[in-house]
Parts: sequence; structure tokens; C-alpha cells
Amino acid sequence: MNYDYSILKTSDSKTELIMNKFKSLATGLSKRFMATLALSGCLLAGVQTLSLANGNSGLVIFSGVEERSDILDYKLDFNGRPKFLGERMRLRISKKKLTQGVSKFFVSYLKDPEFDGKFNTNSVEVRVDGESLPLREVYWDKESRVVEIDLEEPLEAGNSAEIVFSNVKNPSSGTYYFIGDVLTSGQIPLRVYVGTWIVSFSRT
Repeated sequence: MNYDYSILKTSDSKTELIMNKFKSLATGLSKRFMATLALSGCLLAGVQTLSLANGNSGLVIFSGVEERSDILDYKLDFNGRPKFLGERMRLRISKKKLTQGVSKFFVSYLKDPEFDGKFNTNSVEVRVDGESLPLREVYWDKESRVVEIDLEEPLEAGNSAEIVFSNVKNPSSGTYYFIGDVLTSGQIPLRVYVGTWIVSFSRT
């Protein structure tokens, strides 16, 4: 029996051609993917560097905070070096979050990681438009991990506020979650969550 080997040769040639095209396509896709990945990495690094330089909440991925709008801005005036004594931490709350009058601010923090820094209760301010508001009392309950800031007069709704902690001893290196609540100044005072500051302390 005579076989027509030309059919096999033709089939092999087509297969080889298809495989070569596939390899070429795969190589092209791989190069484009790697280029895209590298570009994405550069952009992410650039944004992260910028956010750190500005000292705000910046780019936060997998924060654990359900709503992105609940992540509040902050600034560390002296770059947040671990264990540094004399830091000034500015925790900001936009007017969108303060839709009711406020008589008291609460800044609490989680049990883990352990906050081994120190607040100076004599160096705490609440500022509105750069002006410090009179305070009745600042109390740091270390056991309950909360700082209570009682205003002399209620803050009217619709104002942005900045809670300023000066002469802070920074904690060990790490990322700390500070939770912001307010006590409303209406006839029936309510404690209301306004957001979370995700603050990083690092040597770099």
C-alpha cells in the first residue's frame, strides 16, 4: 500500500506554523503584560511616595475599613519616625462628616498592634479654620484606649475640624488605626462614628 506522505508533511507544516504564531503571540502578550505590570508598579510606587510626602491617608489597599470615604486624612509634621519624642499629629475631619453639632471628640485605638507611644494631654487642640477652640477637659483612658476631648462650647455643624496632638512620643514601627467618634450636641446626645485614621510610623 502506498501512502501519500505529502499530506503528513503539509499537516506538520501547518502545525509548526500555528505553533510559531502561538509562541509569537504569547511572547508579545507576555512582554505587554510585564510592561503593564512594571508601569503599574511605578505608578503605585509614585502615588505611595507622594502620599507619604504629603502625610495624608494616601493610597490604602485592603484597609479593613468598609467605606473608602471613612478613611480620614492626617499629617505627621515630623515624618513619623518610630519612638521619636516631639511629634505633632494632625487628625482631620471634613465638614461632610460633621453634619451635627459636636460637644466632644473621641480618638480611640485598637488593642493590636499595641500602641506604646504617649500622648501629652496638655498639648491637645481642636482647630477650626486654624483657630484653637477652648477645651473643658482632655482625658486619656489608657485602659480603654481612648482620648476624650471635651469642648467648652459645642462646635456647630458644617465645620471641618483638626485634632492636633503635639509633643507625642511616637510608637514602635507599624501601622495604627485611630477611630474617630463624636458626641452630638443635640437634645439627645449620641456618640457617632465619623471615620478612621490609618497612621503609619516608619523609619523610611
